[in-house]
Amino acid sequence: MSCAICGKTVDAAYKPFCSRRCADVDLQRWLSGRYAVPVEDDDDPEASGSSDPSGA
Repeated sequence: MSCAICGKTVDAAYKPFCSRRCADVDLQRWLSGRYAVPVEDDDDPEASGSSDPSGA
């Protein structure tokens, strides 16, 4: 298995990374917004099954 950041051999103590540095690089990418989980915005309230915008 290789490090998710640099490709070196994974160290069990830092899995899935090879070192603390690569783990910190990954964390910084998440915190800065470089990584993002895609979502679909639902602008149509009718599609959600509720016509009440308050969700009640």
